[in-house]
Amino acid sequence: MPSATAAELLARNRDHVEQLSDDHFDDVLDAQSPPVVSLCCADSRVSQEAMWSVEEPGWLFTPANIGNVAWDAEDSSTVDGNLLYPVANTDTRTIAVVGHTGCGAVTAAYGAATDGALPDEPGIRKRVEPLVPIVEDALDSGIADDEDVIDRLVEYNVRDQVAFLDESNEIPDDTLVLGFVYDFHKIYGDEPGRTYLVAADGETDPSALRERVDSDDEIAVRSLL
Repeated sequence: MPSATAAELLARNRDHVEQLSDDHFDDVLDAQSPPVVSLCCADSRVSQEAMWSVEEPGWLFTPANIGNVAWDAEDSSTVDGNLLYPVANTDTRTIAVVGHTGCGAVTAAYGAATDGALPDEPGIRKRVEPLVPIVEDALDSGIADDEDVIDRLVEYNVRDQVAFLDESNEIPDDTLVLGFVYDFHKIYGDEPGRTYLVAADGETDPSALRERVDSDDEIAVRSLL
């Protein structure tokens, strides 16, 4: 695929502007109070606004990094500031941690855990390294090292990030912490683009999680683990 040009970017923005009503930003001009912060893996195939069908500004705070890691890159005991900001400053009380099938960061961490090969680029290596112990723990726990291992590791990582946030003193007790896997490979089901609930406030048992959702959404509660 060729590189995008400034002209293409401006044309896309022009389309965006033409679709907005004159009062689109009126309710959020002076402040924001998003009900949800969604920490997603940084991936061009995974649009946070699209997966939650968000069209209005101010509803979703959208930090992202490779591997959807919830702690700071320099201090693993501290919640990442991009995630913590809306919780601490805009009274956001729902956190969604979103991994996705076929994750490249988890794949890189799996490679490091199994053959010691980390990415050459220092900045990327710094982001992959925190995932390596998670992958090692998952493999030690009995996750089969077969052709489907990456997607199970993706879910394991989401569970781990949710557990970290649940245990963090920086996250208020009244915060709902949810873990999802965005599936565009039809791993969990037959509908690409569905998010599957795999954790909620430390709970990971699918039968218990189904009790937290409407009956129409029980199909979106599944686990590979």
